[in-house]
Parts: sequence; structure tokens; C-alpha cells
Amino acid sequence: MAVEDEDMNNPTGIQLLMLDYSYATDGLEIWISIKEWVKDFCSFFYKDKEAIEADIELQAWWSEIRTQGHGDKHNDTWWYPMTTLSNLVEALTTLIWISFAKHASLNYSQYAYNEGTVEFGEFLKDPDKFFLKMLLDRFEMSLAVALVDVLLRHTCDGVYLGCQQSPGWIDNEVIQNRFAEFRQELKEIQTRIMQRNRDPKLKNRRGRDMSGSFASTSGITGRGIPSNITI
Repeated sequence: MAVEDEDMNNPTGIQLLMLDYSYATDGLEIWISIKEWVKDFCSFFYKDKEAIEADIELQAWWSEIRTQGHGDKHNDTWWYPMTTLSNLVEALTTLIWISFAKHASLNYSQYAYNEGTVEFGEFLKDPDKFFLKMLLDRFEMSLAVALVDVLLRHTCDGVYLGCQQSPGWIDNEVIQNRFAEFRQELKEIQTRIMQRNRDPKLKNRRGRDMSGSFASTSGITGRGIPSNITI
């Protein structure tokens, strides 16, 4: 799907071989935005590798992930030591990506892929009736629909990527300003994604994608990229 790109102007470091691949194209923009925010945030608190190595809580957290979270793989050689800023940034970016953006794009894509059709109109008018009329075992499938509905709903107190529940989450003005820039970057990414969605030359952009992930408050899943994984 991609090859390494040595172009210094390409922040992703890779070149996609399939341009009409919305998950990769849109996801890379979100990944880079997250990574730059994480790098700026961590660089403010960790000035050198010695500071990272001396952080007892950080080292204990990383050790727990390896030995407790992945006890069956803790001896694998692909684990990198938590001794540099780049390793810390890579680890945090990966965790944020998996629990926020990747999960949101996969979980919320379970909604209909046929916008504009008569069937989709019936679904919007009465989702329960639309699904139930297609089901054989009414009782069991009613439970299944209820379960899916619960799994796909945003929590009432959810926190979303680029947002904070408490305005006083940190009192450092530099970090606050950089976080505001991060939020604005996400809004700009959303605009570019929606522009690509309207491009008739891109045939693979149908149904749910990442375009409703940042600023919208309308619709079932348009509130943002949630910080939680619904289980």
C-alpha cells in the first residue's frame, strides 16, 4: 500500500501507492497532527534523554505495558527502550491513534453505506422498523440491534480528540496555545477530508469516513473522535 519516501517535505515519510484510499489518506493527516502535538507537549517537559530515563513513573508505566499488558510478548525484540524522546512520542502517538482515531473510523463505519437511496431514507425515518423488517428472528435480532445501538453511541460525558472537558486542565500558557493550534489543525483536516469526499474522481469515498470527526455536533456519530473505546 505504501513505500518509504525520502522527500524531506513529506512529514509522513511514506508515499501511498493507492491515492484513492480514504482511510490511509485521511488517517495519515490525523496521525501527523497527533504526533506533532505529542512531540511538542513532551518536548516541553523532557529536555533530554536523561529526563526520560529518570522519570520513575514513566519507566514503570512502560514496564507494565510490556510485562503485564503483553506478558506473552515481553521478551520480543521489537520492544524499544523508553530512553529517548522519539521513542516516547512514537509510543504515545500509537496509543492515541489506536484508541481515538482508528477505533472511531472502524466502529462508527457500521452505519449505512447507501446515502441517497430510498432504503437509506427509510432508515433515517425509522431505523428500528427498517432493520426489524429484514430480520427473521425478531426477538434475538432486537437484542442485537439494541447492543449495536449501545456500542455505537457516544457517551454523554465523552471527551473528544482536540477537546478538553475542563478549561483549567493545565495552567501553562505555552501548552494551552499549542493545544489550541492542534484543535485548529484538526478542523482544517476535516475541511480537506470533506473536500476530497466531494471529488467525483475519488470513487472509494462512500458511507462513513473520518469527515465527521472533529467539530460537528449533529448526527449520531458527528460529535468527534471519542477518547473511549465502547465495549
